[in-house]
Amino acid sequence: MGRRRGSAVNKLFAWVRRQSMKVKIFLAVTSVLSSLIALRFLVKDTDQFFIASEAVHAAGIIVLIYKLTTQKNCSGLSLQTQELTAIFLAVRLICSFMMEHDLHTILDFATLVSTLWVIYMIRYKLKATYSEDLDNLPKYYLVVPCAILGLVIYPHTYHSHLSKVMWAFCVYLESIAVLPQLTMMQKTKMIEPSTAHYVFALGVARFFGAAHWIIQVYESAGAYLFLLGSGYFWLPTVLIAESVQTFILADFCYYYVKSVVNGQLLVSLPPV
Repeated sequence: MGRRRGSAVNKLFAWVRRQSMKVKIFLAVTSVLSSLIALRFLVKDTDQFFIASEAVHAAGIIVLIYKLTTQKNCSGLSLQTQELTAIFLAVRLICSFMMEHDLHTILDFATLVSTLWVIYMIRYKLKATYSEDLDNLPKYYLVVPCAILGLVIYPHTYHSHLSKVMWAFCVYLESIAVLPQLTMMQKTKMIEPSTAHYVFALGVARFFGAAHWIIQVYESAGAYLFLLGSGYFWLPTVLIAESVQTFILADFCYYYVKSVVNGQLLVSLPPV
């Protein structure tokens, strides 16, 4: 029975690979919309999506901690992505202390501490196994544009101006913080299991984050787009930022699921 199911899934993946790019895009959009519809009816409080996103991200970090402590090896991990993650988490934690004081604050604090530990291990304890030559995307290429965008487009709330700008900055930076890791993986082509699990967790986390905003817009018949914003641009920009990271990770998630279904330990990416 298990073999038959595996064979059927393999045939499905083979059929998808044979389709044109237009058909693949249609199938991807249909799958995403179906997932959003299912979440819309299964989850009543859309704020739970943010909690799920942060929890899945934390689970991904735990996988990295397990890898670093048991294998004593950080090959395949991007220090740049970890440092960018620490930056947006630290900024978001400050904003959370100033604006919310809830479960999000606890989850962000736990994830930040774990991320700082991963950075420490890569920088000092396991430096000999770090592939610095493959992890060469400068952080300021990503941080500076996000900071400029945060100064221009931010939410209009009753909080201080600094808090609103900082919140916008961390939203934008989070959406592209994974780029160095994806760039590094594209260079190596073969991704070992722990790193693959971590990046897949980021993809799932971002899907939950995007689901929150999309469902909010749907339920308000589009009015939610204009509830909070600087010149009506804030929420549309958030949606774009969330969608960008979701689609950035979607390609990897496809090959991750394909490798898991085929029983492969390593995730293989196709040449560009």
